[in-house]
Amino acid sequence: MRFDLTVLVPHLGFLAEGALLTALVCGLALVGGVILGMVVAIARTSSNRVVNRIAAAYVDLFRNIPFIVQLFFFYYGLPEIGIFIDAFTTGVVALSIAGGAYASDAIRAGILAIDTGILEAAEVSGLSRRTIFRRIVLPIALRTSVRPLGSVLINMILTSSVLSTITLNELTGQAKIVASDTFRPFEVYFVLLVVYAALTYLVSLGIALLHRRLNRDLSEPVG
Repeated sequence: MRFDLTVLVPHLGFLAEGALLTALVCGLALVGGVILGMVVAIARTSSNRVVNRIAAAYVDLFRNIPFIVQLFFFYYGLPEIGIFIDAFTTGVVALSIAGGAYASDAIRAGILAIDTGILEAAEVSGLSRRTIFRRIVLPIALRTSVRPLGSVLINMILTSSVLSTITLNELTGQAKIVASDTFRPFEVYFVLLVVYAALTYLVSLGIALLHRRLNRDLSEPVG
């Protein structure tokens, strides 16, 4: 067999549609995952034992169940009890819930790493606990959590390839169709390897630059 990438040229637009769908699903899931992660992280740092344990149970549950099982439950299981969700929404929700479990750990670590002196100074200044959390704790925690949250995004991009199993033709789903149409699976999946590698590399590079920019004041020498 002769290696020939030119056979894929007519299908590049089709593959690009899949890549855009992957980006959209992962972008929405990241937003949902970070919001959910913040809520869970706050719950896990709460002094309320019941709230704390419920949040911890959520993290343990969704970190220890294969994503594809979660996905099938939402897409194929829920309709059995009258809950019907389309493939796109299911993909976003499933990735958000799974990603939220990992994001919560990153944000929680950021909260716990905050210098208690900063919090004590804020309390002495007369700020309420809610104001301290909203204006000081959460911004600092999110800033220091950029790298681990970037890893959550990369994991979402890689995991999104499973969404083709519920008829959502993101990048991998589109590649499967092209492979069956062209009978050139080697070239198709070679390109898919390169695209995923390049995509995750660019995301990791962007996260590193964002982290450096947000934390520039922490690395600058004093004086």
